[in-house]
Amino acid sequence: MSFTDWPWRHWCAQAADKPALRLNDEVLTWQQLCARVDRLAAGFQQQGVGEGDGVLLLAHNHPQTLMAWLALLQCGARILPVNPQLPRHLLEVLLPQMTLRFALVLNGTYDGLPALNMREHAGEYRVTWQPTRLASMTLTSGSTGLPKAAVHTCAAHLASARGVLSLMPYGDDDDWLLSLPLFHVSGQGILWRWLLAGARLTVREKQPLEQALQGCTHASLVPTQLWRLLNTQQHIALKAVLLGGAAIPVEMTEEARKQGVRTFCGYGLTEFASTVCAKEADGEPDVGSVLPGREVQVVDGEVWIKAQSIASGYWRDGALIPLTNEQGWFATRDRGEWHDDRLTILGRMDNLFFSGGEGIQPESLERVIARHPQINQVFIVPLDDAEFGQRPVAVVECEPGTDITHFPNWVQDKLARFEQPAHWLVLPTALKNGGIKISRQALKQWVTTLLKG
Repeated sequence: MSFTDWPWRHWCAQAADKPALRLNDEVLTWQQLCARVDRLAAGFQQQGVGEGDGVLLLAHNHPQTLMAWLALLQCGARILPVNPQLPRHLLEVLLPQMTLRFALVLNGTYDGLPALNMREHAGEYRVTWQPTRLASMTLTSGSTGLPKAAVHTCAAHLASARGVLSLMPYGDDDDWLLSLPLFHVSGQGILWRWLLAGARLTVREKQPLEQALQGCTHASLVPTQLWRLLNTQQHIALKAVLLGGAAIPVEMTEEARKQGVRTFCGYGLTEFASTVCAKEADGEPDVGSVLPGREVQVVDGEVWIKAQSIASGYWRDGALIPLTNEQGWFATRDRGEWHDDRLTILGRMDNLFFSGGEGIQPESLERVIARHPQINQVFIVPLDDAEFGQRPVAVVECEPGTDITHFPNWVQDKLARFEQPAHWLVLPTALKNGGIKISRQALKQWVTTLLKG
């Protein structure tokens, strides 16, 4: 599928009266969607938004956020979606480099740029569809420093969607819940799969997952969410789930299959507009095969990628900084290896540390510890130690009421002696709310301050 017009206008021309979008419980056809996007785009144009303008979108997921996104695209804007929970001091360092003209603040507060309002205007406004125009700027996790903004074109987003949908069926009458935030590239991936497939999308304001999923056939979830859904007594209408974020137990995929839900998982990066490798989940530790439109190789233990979905560069001060190395590949800093044409990710090269001369890859330990039924997520960070050089410390987020003093016994027969955490700590709330992902650097600083004073 290649478009000659904005995707929503393409589908309007093909099937104007077909349901396209649910905003809470309001259903819009493609024609109604186009009319509303036209009026919002005209409203933004009246407020001064022009082609190529950078616009900060500070918002959680809700119907207005999705409508603003489409209307700003139709104005030819370059959208920077940002988590409203990012600390003000981080915004003040980041945003001056992003060459922004306006801010649309739907959640939170920011007064450092001229403000836009969600205001519909009679008539319509749109710039010409140019798939190679810069469309989005997505902040990377910034786990080893300040986040960078990876800039993608619509063509790159559509290439990402095409690869995922070659593996994961998403047809005309299927409905994908926008279950991940648009300030994450994984949330944007859902949006572009919907636009490529001409299927249906549901966007709801924050509510319990079981309610949000009513009438949806597809969702992007973490394993804990799916496990809880499978164990409720309610009927699940889901047909397919794209899983991310943790090890996926075989028992869960089998239970999902019994309940008619196919589960998929993979490996993706912000720089590649989401998923690069994927497979139907089978409990094995690999991330699957390379999707169409991508190339992957492992060079000296490091994963290198080329793809049609690659970002045009990192944005800084009005210029694009190239992503690729001299050989034309993006070097990910992820350690990987091949087994039967399937890629296994061992962890970040930057995260490897040594304890008593033995190498510890934190992600390997985390995969084992995360199998504990009361642990929702875990991070292994190094703590400097005079005798061993460094020792592993486990920082865990658990189910309420969990007694973490039982965990050392639980790992004794699952991890080598040198891998067993020297300390177990509960993940502090302050570190969960501040960033795009939890920063290992911030965790390490917190652990060191707490244990070393």
